Amino acid sequence: MMQTLAPTAPPVGTPPGADSEMRELLLGSIPALRAFAFSLTYDLDRSDDLVQDTLVRAWTKAESFRRGTNLTAWLFTILRNLFYSEQRKRKREVEDADGVHAGRLASLPEQEVRMEMAQFQDALNLLPQAQREALILVGAQSFTYEEAAEICGVAVGTIKSRVSRARVRLIESLGMHGTDDIGADGATRAALVER
Repeated sequence: MMQTLAPTAPPVGTPPGADSEMRELLLGSIPALRAFAFSLTYDLDRSDDLVQDTLVRAWTKAESFRRGTNLTAWLFTILRNLFYSEQRKRKREVEDADGVHAGRLASLPEQEVRMEMAQFQDALNLLPQAQREALILVGAQSFTYEEAAEICGVAVGTIKSRVSRARVRLIESLGMHGTDDIGADGATRAALVER
């Protein structure tokens, strides 16, 4: 979902970017930001904090946004940069020796689709961070390869390679022979089928 702001100047006396159009687009981007943040953190509280920090940063740095370009990609770039900055600040990961955190992630499937989605999520979690991120941007968030490359700060070919390798690993992890084995679940199809 590409959101763009018209290349217009804000009313006189209004801080740059602090117009109603920017405000509405920022609010409209929250669901996509939350989904992307959760895909990076797998923690609702941390992902909500990341989204809030992203929106604050975007609001205060709105003058650096080039109107007429993709606002969602700009926001994803901010969120991603904040996430990796936070990761660098952390000295160690939280230990889960007793399995409490892992136990909260598991749930017993109530139906076949839920079980398949849980298997897919487990396989997705096993992907290297860079591949998972690229696949989510292209497969689940429907960004183009070019937009995903801009968000991640890498070449388009790198994104294509990461997505391709991620798809192959998912297909292998799920015991599939190819994308023809994909069931009716839309999220699974979007992640595994090349556009």
